[in-house]
Amino acid sequence: MNPIRFPSTRRTLLAALATAAVGAAIPAGALAQAAYPSKPVTIVVPFAAGGTTDILARIIGQALTSELGQPVVVDNRAGAGGNIGGALAAKAPADGYTLFMGTVGTHAINASLYKKMPFDPVKDFAPLTRVANVPNLLVANPAQPYKSVKELIAYAKANPGKVNFGSSGNGSSIHLSGELFKSLAKVDMVHVPYKGSAPAVTDLLGNQIGIMFDNMPSAIQHVRSGKLVPIAVTTAKRSPELPNVPTIAEAGVPGYEATSWFGMFAPTGTPAPVLAKLNTALVKVLNQAEVKKKINEQGAETTSETPEQFAAFIKTESVKWGKVVQESGASLD
Repeated sequence: MNPIRFPSTRRTLLAALATAAVGAAIPAGALAQAAYPSKPVTIVVPFAAGGTTDILARIIGQALTSELGQPVVVDNRAGAGGNIGGALAAKAPADGYTLFMGTVGTHAINASLYKKMPFDPVKDFAPLTRVANVPNLLVANPAQPYKSVKELIAYAKANPGKVNFGSSGNGSSIHLSGELFKSLAKVDMVHVPYKGSAPAVTDLLGNQIGIMFDNMPSAIQHVRSGKLVPIAVTTAKRSPELPNVPTIAEAGVPGYEATSWFGMFAPTGTPAPVLAKLNTALVKVLNQAEVKKKINEQGAETTSETPEQFAAFIKTESVKWGKVVQESGASLD
């Protein structure tokens, strides 16, 4: 018996139906994950443009654009010490197209500082990796009468309530760096919160406020240009970018140490394969020589790790800063 031969058009139709049947057997979510990313990715930055969180997000976003093959854009949502942007990112679809540049403030401080949080930093986010550790830099307007830690303490004690220090917002690491200084140095200074580092630095340059414990990336350019006076760094060791600037501890406040850090997160529920792809991409770009150079030039230190390592680090930091908040007496509604 001769085999039955179908016309070429019929064979094509049968092949198409068979392919469709195989595709239908694959869950839609799996197909979407396999194609990820197929559209632009957004990084929500919970502080104003020009601040350290924004600077780091843009450096990393630019590198991720090349690595992922899709545009990576930054969306600044400032306010409430990072809580506005955090709430927005936490409620975004868990599909890998909305990421969040979190900080020590949003993920290790705010839960102890705010009586009501619009999101749960642990339950609502999947940690991807820490991206940078950043010293805070105590800087002053050149018109102020103090140029060292000892001079600042002496002036603050002689003029209680007359020294104003700005910050990127209530509960930020910049704010608590100042509160820790007040506590250990036993001085009375007034906190002036802003919606991000950039507007605070603007007022510092205009001498509307006297000092600021700013993240180094958003202050170092003004130090290099001579527009701000570097008094001390908040870390235990001096910064390689400013080797002649002492630490606050060695300059007169023993035991003082405060470091900011920044990390990338995705909303909880983001598919595991997408999280894995994002972690791999982030670790790869953070180890690129050009990215390291750009971040190091800002006075920051790049770092990368597994999601599990990052989660463990956040847990330790939450305990540490929770104690600082409690001892400072700081509390926000």
